[in-house]
Amino acid sequence: MATVVFISPKGGAGKTTGALILACELARAAAVTIIDADPNRPIAAWAKGGHAPERLTVVSDVNEENIVDAIEAASQRTQFVIVDLEGTAAKIVLLAASQADLVLIPTQGSQLDAEQAGRAIKAVRDTEKMIRRSIPYSVVLTRTNSAIRTRTLTHVWNVLKEASVPVLETELNEREAFRSIFSFRVPLEALDRSVISNLDKAIENAQAFTAEIVTRLRTEAAAATERAA
Repeated sequence: MATVVFISPKGGAGKTTGALILACELARAAAVTIIDADPNRPIAAWAKGGHAPERLTVVSDVNEENIVDAIEAASQRTQFVIVDLEGTAAKIVLLAASQADLVLIPTQGSQLDAEQAGRAIKAVRDTEKMIRRSIPYSVVLTRTNSAIRTRTLTHVWNVLKEASVPVLETELNEREAFRSIFSFRVPLEALDRSVISNLDKAIENAQAFTAEIVTRLRTEAAAATERAA
């Protein structure tokens, strides 16, 4: 069982997209619960399309009073729990992060976004102090150009690395397919290839993103077991 929490202080960073892509990819082989704790409930709206994977359960009736109970209950039922949160200042963010095996911080490749990501990192560190244990986290670079690596993105990557901030190697590219899953309310693989351009590339990107996160979770779990021994 593993809980992955997505947080971002900035709208439009790809937080909900990343959470839903990860949940759907994992649900191809495992039971998954995605907790939609964003006040706008975008994932709950997506699920109303009736095409969610069979192994995917969407929970949206959560708030700061019951978020910990919701995560614990979901972790008893499913192998993975994905939590989509809005902002960083709210109490619900600290509570959800306290239950995380991994926190992901989606960030676009600009200096402004990187600075905003610092707020999310601070929220993780504040939570660590509260619960007195380390919480693994990584920045995820999102909405990047798959063909061109801009100077700004390279600069942001270097700044994060120099600050010893963990960054996933796999970026989530800017793809029509990633936007279309919300428009058509279907998983990525259910989109119409004759209508959506470069769908195969988007699927490859989603699979690489998921594989890296699973590997990171396994590494963190092994390290935790070794520390406990």
